[in-house]
Amino acid sequence: MINEASMATLFAILAALVFLSAFFSSSETSMMSLNRYRLKHLLQNKHRGAQRASKLLERPDRLIGLILIGNNLVNILASAIATVIAIRLWGTAGILIATIALTLVILIFAEITPKTIAALHPEKVAFPASWILLPLLKIMYPVVWLVNKVTNSLLHLLGFDPKKQTDENVSSEELRTIVTEAGQLIPARHRNMLLNILDLEEVTIDDIMVPRNEAYGIDLDDSDQEILRTIQNSSHTRLPVWREDINDIIGVLHMRCMSRILNTQGLDRAALEREMDKPYFIPEGTPLHTQLLKFQQKKHRLAVVVDEYGEVMGLVALEDILEEIVGEFTSNLAEAVDNIYSQRDGSFIINGSATIREINKSLQWDLPTDGPKTLSGLILEHLEAFPDAKVGLSIGKHRLEILELEGNVVQAVRARSISRET
Repeated sequence: MINEASMATLFAILAALVFLSAFFSSSETSMMSLNRYRLKHLLQNKHRGAQRASKLLERPDRLIGLILIGNNLVNILASAIATVIAIRLWGTAGILIATIALTLVILIFAEITPKTIAALHPEKVAFPASWILLPLLKIMYPVVWLVNKVTNSLLHLLGFDPKKQTDENVSSEELRTIVTEAGQLIPARHRNMLLNILDLEEVTIDDIMVPRNEAYGIDLDDSDQEILRTIQNSSHTRLPVWREDINDIIGVLHMRCMSRILNTQGLDRAALEREMDKPYFIPEGTPLHTQLLKFQQKKHRLAVVVDEYGEVMGLVALEDILEEIVGEFTSNLAEAVDNIYSQRDGSFIINGSATIREINKSLQWDLPTDGPKTLSGLILEHLEAFPDAKVGLSIGKHRLEILELEGNVVQAVRARSISRET
């Protein structure tokens, strides 16, 4: 029958077969390139094309089997017709010519071009193609089933389970990459907030708490005038209250109670103790995301961090955790004191009390965070002694020089990145 067809008819059939080959090739690439999470989103919105594509992708082995069967059938038939055309035009030498010519045509028009388009615009190709692939799968199901039966048996022999679905769950690191690469789809500020939320699992309250030596509060052993001065100079809405030592915290005073603890004589100590809330103690090492939920459940805003022996390590407020997500808040009562000061020579003057995490975050450095939490503690750990003079040392790619000591505490450090110097 092919031999009796006219040349025009043969060329028309050949062109149609190349088009069908391009259809199957682009369908395969587009279906496999669909973003699974966008597909789920479209399914929730009841998108017809997404519903059809999702149904086909439920059994990828059947979909691939259908596409490859169709693709191979049209390619083999196209090869036979191209051979007939070439023999009519050039005789037996036409077989070689047909092979070379058809290979180029298939590669350019039925493989590379359609697959590239499908990879660039998978939804625009996959959704319309699903109109044809779904009914075609029903028509060719016996053949597809038979081919899949053989291939699945072979896969079982090789140790693979073709029915096993791939794990589509996203790890925190993968989610971080998705958010980072979202570009203009998510505003930069929102992107940073999402990344900060992911970081909450890796950060503990030890990284953000106010250490006990910097805690600001009321000592009931002070005079009335000193307590009133402490309250007046406070930029906080809640103050811990202790006797003699911070390890004996007996309550937390909210500034809204000020009118109740003052009388015509001045400070009413009995009213102060009566208006205090009970202190809320939490163990050191608690992850931030866990503590955030505990603050919400227990309706607290300030917690006292204690170690395994019950010694007070510091204080952490709800606002401290929220700042890890949305960034620093600006206080109307007192401006935050910077811990890092840039110098003209490219170095930085850093307070010894600055946290390692704060330094790494501000300067994009990589000082170790698995040990001491402050720069002073990190330096003392590396020196393995209390320095009696201003000394310098290198930690990783960073050079540190002690500028000021007060007792056994490093107060100020000059720091620079060694890699920046070189």
